[in-house]
Amino acid sequence: MNAARRVWTALVMTCAAALIAFGFNFLLIPHRLLSGGVSGVSMLLSYATGLDTGILYFALNLPILIWGWFALGHAFIAWSIYAVAVTSFLIRIAPVHSLAADPILAAVFGGVAFGIGAGLALRYGGSSGGIDIIATIVTRHREVPIGMLLFLMNMSIVLLQALMSEDWEGAMYSLLSMYVSGKAIDMIHIRQLKVTAFIISCDPYRLLEKLRRLPRGVSIVPIKGGYTGEDKVMLMTVTTRYELSTLRAMIRKHDPKAFVNIVETVSVMGDFRKV
Repeated sequence: MNAARRVWTALVMTCAAALIAFGFNFLLIPHRLLSGGVSGVSMLLSYATGLDTGILYFALNLPILIWGWFALGHAFIAWSIYAVAVTSFLIRIAPVHSLAADPILAAVFGGVAFGIGAGLALRYGGSSGGIDIIATIVTRHREVPIGMLLFLMNMSIVLLQALMSEDWEGAMYSLLSMYVSGKAIDMIHIRQLKVTAFIISCDPYRLLEKLRRLPRGVSIVPIKGGYTGEDKVMLMTVTTRYELSTLRAMIRKHDPKAFVNIVETVSVMGDFRKV
């Protein structure tokens, strides 16, 4: 990654962190609402103990980031560490001030802010920590329903919130926030957990050697150019949305002129991991 792209990525990650911190301190926390995943756990613990949400957010993400450092590529985790650290710092220094008196508005716009921030981090090669890193690790080794696991985790967090505070209405507002944030992530990043990439490169076999380093299989498909009539080959691979930024970065680095068509994959039968 060249210096200009690193600066641009750092700027995007900083904006993503600022959006998440804004959603927390100005919309969700004043109404004691929750976001999803690890951030929701940090907020729940903060409400229960009085500890700073920013510190808890970083502390809970730290072991996951360390796990990811050894299990995933260092570039992805390095940007994730940056995003989590900046988010934690901004949550810590920004005042907690409600911008919306209506908890429904707070839940909706807090979810939008968090979702856009998390989606931007994913799109540019990092993450906001937590479940995104866990999902990346898990889906590289086995086929599990990440969406269902995330849903069950969020439901458990909301149920704990309701039982601890006896505020079922607030718990339902938190569910609304989680739903909205998920939709916002989908809008910024990509909806399906799995995608198929069709790659037409001027040097497909060189790019193939690079793609073989990923934990997914790659197929070579013979094609014929519609204008030139030349015989070519197209590379096809199925990957997860958590690994899509790595795939994009690899293609951009080794063949920036490659034509890539990324389509949503509704379902996959069989093992799509590399054997």
